[in-house]
Amino acid sequence: MVKSVVGEENFVDMTPNMSNNYCCGGGGGFLQSGYNEQRLAYGQKKLDQIIETKADYCIAPCHNCHSQIHELSEHAPKHFGVVHLWTIICLSLGVLCRNERTYLMDDLKEVNIPEWDETEFVV
Repeated sequence: MVKSVVGEENFVDMTPNMSNNYCCGGGGGFLQSGYNEQRLAYGQKKLDQIIETKADYCIAPCHNCHSQIHELSEHAPKHFGVVHLWTIICLSLGVLCRNERTYLMDDLKEVNIPEWDETEFVV
């Protein structure tokens, strides 16, 4: 599904992938455990895996992964963006508002901004 959203030419898969992929180190409540040094050490394997792809962005499927990988990216030799899966889907559909673009880097900050974005909505 991600390939259909970002384009096959823009997709780089990690190795190993799918059920053989590595955990980010932030799951199972570890993100909130208070053991930050250990958590980041456990995430080093994931960080190395991401860096090896040379991709500009890492798409994270869950909030724990997003937070952990975002923090890991701050320790990377080359910065990469970390975005939620829903962010990329909404961006491709043209429904991602300006205030939802926090994790996008400059290359995507102004892409597909909906015309109705200036309107205030009350739910």
